[in-house]
Amino acid sequence: MTDDRPAWARRIAAERMARDWSQRDAVRALRAHAPTELPAEESMIRQWKRWESGQMPNDFYQPIIAALFGTVTRALFPAPARRDGDREILAASGMETLEIVSRLNRSDVDNATLDALRITTDRLASEYPFMPSEQLLIEGRQWLRRVVELHTKSLTLAQHREVLALSGWLALLVGCVEYDTGDRHAAESTRQAALSLATEADHAEVAGWAHEMRAWFALTTGDYRGVIAASQAGAEVAQHHSVAVQLAAQEAKAWARIGDRRQVEVALDKGRRLLEGMPYPANLDNHFVVDPAKFDFYAMDCYRLVGEDKLARTLAEEVLRAGTDFDGTERSPMRNAEARVTLGVTAAREGDLEQALMMGERALEGDRQSVPSLIMTSRELAAEMRRRYSSEPAAQDYLARLHHLGSERPGFLPQGAGSC
Repeated sequence: MTDDRPAWARRIAAERMARDWSQRDAVRALRAHAPTELPAEESMIRQWKRWESGQMPNDFYQPIIAALFGTVTRALFPAPARRDGDREILAASGMETLEIVSRLNRSDVDNATLDALRITTDRLASEYPFMPSEQLLIEGRQWLRRVVELHTKSLTLAQHREVLALSGWLALLVGCVEYDTGDRHAAESTRQAALSLATEADHAEVAGWAHEMRAWFALTTGDYRGVIAASQAGAEVAQHHSVAVQLAAQEAKAWARIGDRRQVEVALDKGRRLLEGMPYPANLDNHFVVDPAKFDFYAMDCYRLVGEDKLARTLAEEVLRAGTDFDGTERSPMRNAEARVTLGVTAAREGDLEQALMMGERALEGDRQSVPSLIMTSRELAAEMRRRYSSEPAAQDYLARLHHLGSERPGFLPQGAGSC
């Protein structure tokens, strides 16, 4: 029978069952997160049944339910409809690339040109999940050169700071793609350039993302204490920006790999509270925007590592649902790949080799990949394969393929890690 309930209703039921709670258990747990006294238990159980059947909770209950399941309101319940991105950019700038470039060639630069550059930078950051790495790298570097050349023009002090900030955002984007494609040393140099630009412009958000990149680099190379140091340094300079949420998530991931479950929960809760208090993002596609659905992705990674398989699997299924359009087009291919690895790991632990291999293989199929992150998470699946299915030919084939992928990026092997 088709389950035609809204996705959020199916999810709260799945979250409850992943914790082995009855509906009465869920209501009792809900009280611990409520800011005021809730109605009587039997009344709340009837209310819970209505929620799971698809009746939308009101604005009072939505954040309490989200907190109960360790997520944020807009990751669980639908947000107001957004305007079409292309029409919004056109309405904001009214300029195509040729006109922007021609304006850049003038001796002075007007604010309309800077607005168009800001929108172009946002567009490039929004195409990070989809555009082929080589193409995005070319475009990102071209626009970075154009913006940097503006320093030779006649600029006001405010325009000078804006140009520095735009240069910083573009450098961050270029550095991310360089790292994705395996050019680790170039990525680190570009990251340092972005941090220098942020310091000169006194731009806390760009500086925070430069620290977040350092945390990401450290995470994928096995330097977990380095992740924690970079995350805490970034949070100190950008505590009021959404990057602080991602920094908390990177810290949680590091603690999960160290094996400190308590610190994992502390870091995740810090990120959740920060994100819950922030306005809903205007552009969810921008790589440097932390959208609510991303928080489930972070928690999924942590719960997989600490062995909370039911929670990890529930979140992985939610990541795939949120990251896939109704026609099967993947909106978040890199997140989806890691969600499939998570499903593969939980299947392997449950003795389902066929499902584990299918998920592991599908994770390696995407055209747009962050190879260091994919190698890191896939090695966790490989470890389960070696531990449980080392004599199975199909498992050996998967390990061989993953070893080939890892051998092409030897600089991304975690410290002390050998071949698959």
